Amino acid sequence: MDTNILLEALDLDMMGDWEAAHRIVQHYDDAEAHWIHAYLHRKEGDLWNASYWYDRANRKLTTKHLDEEWQEIRTYLELME
Repeated sequence: MDTNILLEALDLDMMGDWEAAHRIVQHYDDAEAHWIHAYLHRKEGDLWNASYWYDRANRKLTTKHLDEEWQEIRTYLELME
């Protein structure tokens, strides 16, 4: 997986383009993309869907502040580069 694509999705989300971020991650089948997918649905308020994607990412549904989780994902991806 090219982490730059996933970092782009996070950047799009940060700029307020949830739809574009979602379009990117929904096309990838790896834990990192699933984690972002989960985060996006949690942000959307769709906790059922978010829970599904957290499971696919081998993570638990979190109650962290969204900004904190966004930064956690970004740091994780940057360490992967």
